[in-house]
Amino acid sequence: MGFQFLCSLQIMVATPLFGRKRRRVTVPLAMIMLLVGAQVSAGDVNPNPNRASLTTSPTVGLADLIDHAYAHNPSIRKAREAWRATVERYRVTTGYPDPQLMVTWFPEPIETRLGPQDWNAQISQMIPFPGKLSKAGELVAADARIARLNLDKTVKETIRAVKASYFELWYIRQARAITGQNTDLLKHIRKIAETAHADDRATLTDVIKAQSQGGQLQYDALLLEELEQTEITRLNGLLDRDPDAAIGNLVTPVIHPLAVDLSAIYRLAEANQEDILMAQVGVEKGDTQVSLARFQNLPDFKIGLFYAGIGNPDMPVPPEDAGRDAIGVQAGFSIPLWFGKNNSRVDKAMAEKEKARADRKLRINTVQTDIRTLYFKTRNALRVVQLYENDLLPQAARSMQIAEVWYREGESSFTDFIETQSVWYNFQLALARAKADYGISLAGLERLAGTHLTGDVQLPSPPDAKEAQ
Repeated sequence: MGFQFLCSLQIMVATPLFGRKRRRVTVPLAMIMLLVGAQVSAGDVNPNPNRASLTTSPTVGLADLIDHAYAHNPSIRKAREAWRATVERYRVTTGYPDPQLMVTWFPEPIETRLGPQDWNAQISQMIPFPGKLSKAGELVAADARIARLNLDKTVKETIRAVKASYFELWYIRQARAITGQNTDLLKHIRKIAETAHADDRATLTDVIKAQSQGGQLQYDALLLEELEQTEITRLNGLLDRDPDAAIGNLVTPVIHPLAVDLSAIYRLAEANQEDILMAQVGVEKGDTQVSLARFQNLPDFKIGLFYAGIGNPDMPVPPEDAGRDAIGVQAGFSIPLWFGKNNSRVDKAMAEKEKARADRKLRINTVQTDIRTLYFKTRNALRVVQLYENDLLPQAARSMQIAEVWYREGESSFTDFIETQSVWYNFQLALARAKADYGISLAGLERLAGTHLTGDVQLPSPPDAKEAQ
């Protein structure tokens, strides 16, 4: 008996995350990782064992985190092993079916002219129609390409997530530093208020307002401390580290503006984006499925060898060839007689091919929509960074200095003085938020484009009319 084994847009840049008591506080936690590594391409990252350990190095760069994630992230390991498993399917699919061996023993031998037949054995081999196995192998090869693209997609998505977490953590730490500086400044302002109140130049309400501002800053500091630990846990999860493992000081992000326009990003995405490439492989796979369906309508062949053991006959005058064992050669083929089933195979494959074409177009449209959204967010965040850095924040700093001088000279109220300090504090947070938002949006945009978008960018050639169709 034979056996067969078958291996079968939320941009918060213009509003600080931590406002005053009368403002609504919104804290998105996925926005801080792309500026430092804006020119690091997700597809070109390789683990570097020579980099410093994340636990011993006092300063951690984005490249250090990306290297660690590439080497240890479970999602990447899972996708890599799935790809390897698909590659190994090729030899299984393109190999001949296992031969079948059948042995029959007769408890009561069958009497024949030459003697009793005690047992027989036969071995057979199925041979698919020429070309069928190669077409099946092409399908597996297409699945292997899709699995490899899925590995690339997982790597790039992990890098995007690491970048986002990096920038979010950088922002939270910047906000903590800003809160600490403003706490010290507010102590100075509160002393001024208390001194002025003693000299009857400020009311008790002014003193209470300064104290309430200090309480709000203390709440912000506590909230930021908890947010920092939450983001560290998120980042350690991507790096496959202990949830509470320490992460050193982060390298300050550097803003690099986009070097390409929107139409070029569309072309880059169509050439590099894994979802689109997988859909294209699906279209090519559909052609192969149609060819294989037609092959399946052709007969398979079978050859074999038969052997029967014949005993000595119980007769007084046996024939000359009595007891001679029998040997036979077998040959046969399947008959694809049911034409309805055969036609359905081809029709099903054609439908799958058209489905793959529609899926490719759908993915292109989806990616282009996402690119347009992220392109707006990236450009808007850069404009906000320039606005706060070049205009609003310097003006707020000068206004605060002027307000203190005017208050000391009795030309303005204490309320004006403390309001200018609040504006300066909020503008500092808004600038840090804008830088983080720019990094996160750029990380998502580069993820869709499949390459870095700052500095020198290698643009693909525009497709010809045939390819466009």
